[in-house]
Amino acid sequence: FKLNQWANFAHWLFPPPCLLCGAASSPGELCKGCEGDLPRLPEPGCPACALPTPGGEICGQCLTQPPAYAGTVSGLTYRWPADRLVQAFKYGARLAAGAVLAEQLALRAAVAPRPHLLIPVPLSAQRLAMRGFNPAHELAKGIGRRLDIPVRADACWRVRDTPPQTALPWRERRRNVKQAFVCTANLQGASVAVVDDVMTTGATVDALAQAILAAGARQVSAWVAARTLPGGYR
Repeated sequence: FKLNQWANFAHWLFPPPCLLCGAASSPGELCKGCEGDLPRLPEPGCPACALPTPGGEICGQCLTQPPAYAGTVSGLTYRWPADRLVQAFKYGARLAAGAVLAEQLALRAAVAPRPHLLIPVPLSAQRLAMRGFNPAHELAKGIGRRLDIPVRADACWRVRDTPPQTALPWRERRRNVKQAFVCTANLQGASVAVVDDVMTTGATVDALAQAILAAGARQVSAWVAARTLPGGYR
């Protein structure tokens, strides 16, 4: 047997445990049962932020305060068990969980309008040094490989080390990330998808989208691994 044949045989003989329940999960990172339990975003939804709306109409928030991004693609809804995958990836550095999230997002994004490039939401230098990796960048690389879209992690920078959005009330999140990003690349005429792990209020993606548009981009969309929903949606 060649080396790759031995690897395939070993994978078949000793399948890796499911990331969520521990059961055998060959050939993927999740067993069939847990993969079937992954929560999908309800449809139809607001064409801008993807929150569920009657008939897919634009929601009141996006109608009164239109975001800088034109639309949102979300792989999953941020609730059990998708939240466990996000937390294991983002805070536990479980890259295998990130690969599952990237695959789920790529499946949804495959039928969306194709952007010229992907730009992950950048971390500050301090946060990157503390965490050791940028989850958004890892997601973007996985999606880029699957959909053959270039990733430009060097196009934009976070110029302010802002407090984590999760620690702030919703109303303060937009102010927290205002002018936090700068794009140094020439993005003239480009269609860009911003990649992030979780979207809640959309404030972070909106702030980055504004900087990308200021750098000459024609359009920006948001591609997120998971989207939180108001309490009334399950």
